Amino acid sequence: MIDKNRLAEKCFTWNIALTGAQLDLLDRYARLLVDYNQKVNLTAITTPEGIEDRHFVDSLLFAAQPEVAGRLVDVGTGAGFPGVVAKIYKPELQLTLMEPTGKRVEFLRYLCGELGLTGVEFAKERAEEAARKQWREVFDVASARAVAALPMLCEYCLPLVRVGGTFLAMKGPDADAERAGSANALRRLGGEYRETRAFTLPDGSERRLVVCKKISQTPTAYPRNGGKIAKKPL
Repeated sequence: MIDKNRLAEKCFTWNIALTGAQLDLLDRYARLLVDYNQKVNLTAITTPEGIEDRHFVDSLLFAAQPEVAGRLVDVGTGAGFPGVVAKIYKPELQLTLMEPTGKRVEFLRYLCGELGLTGVEFAKERAEEAARKQWREVFDVASARAVAALPMLCEYCLPLVRVGGTFLAMKGPDADAERAGSANALRRLGGEYRETRAFTLPDGSERRLVVCKKISQTPTAYPRNGGKIAKKPL
């Protein structure tokens, strides 16, 4: 479905080298996504080049970051972006796909089975509830893409990350404004802003990756319930 040579050339721009087997998996992923999307709403992007740029290149730019290693939780993963793509690119990752919508979790199980991916855990959970269970402060890395504004994302994600780990927020060109409003949340939750990395996708879309380190334990008062997080972000 996708143009594998075209995708490989685009990724080469960022020194991201994909093997033939990885390109085959991504092609299979795209086919399964578009087919399954006819019965479950997974994505509005269904053209081959749209999937290449907006889903695969975007996720591979995340996956290629040096912090993406060890145990990764992808919060609100939806159709598996960036988590499943990161697993294809770095098979050694221990991946937890966290998604509260049952139909999407069913797709993720089906997808990973069809792609033959192992070392993947599926958590049908809201992040703020998962952090009250066995997932609190156990992950090396937490990611979130198109989930919520950064102050809210901090409360969703940082309680899941171990001290010394990293929270990576995938944002658009408004990331700087969101970051300015998240200083209090970071401080309260044990996080520290490190840097923002800028990328431009092949279709011209601007992307920002906000890098935050977990420098101390999250107080037990956090995360609050989802309603409080949304109504009154830190």
